[in-house]
Amino acid sequence: QVQLVESGGGLVQAGGSLRLSCAVSGRTFSSYTMAWFRQAPGKEREFVAAIWWSSGRTYYADSVKGRSTISRDNAKNTVYLQMNSLEPEDTAVYYCAATNRPLPLRVVLTTTPFDYWGQGTQVTVSS
Repeated sequence: QVQLVESGGGLVQAGGSLRLSCAVSGRTFSSYTMAWFRQAPGKEREFVAAIWWSSGRTYYADSVKGRSTISRDNAKNTVYLQMNSLEPEDTAVYYCAATNRPLPLRVVLTTTPFDYWGQGTQVTVSS
């Protein structure tokens, strides 16, 4: 019922920046937990960052903490992932995910509790 539409992926040189967007449409709730995951070829889907919609609380994977910012725009019903100081290791397909529940921190690192997923957007960081 809920649809997530991603944009902002592309090719960037190492050290560069980009901002991914995920627009939420359809039936929406005020207690969403939203997150970004990424998946490199041959790898498992990896947690990147999460935001609790109602409170604005955020949480980051160690691999991106200090370089990335997840944020929301309530008026646009959109979540963003700003990524700076990009490295080739950041190359992956990035997915936004959502569930209409405020998730405990211990489970946001896994894909299982997220009910809605975007189509993914490719991020390629050249060396």
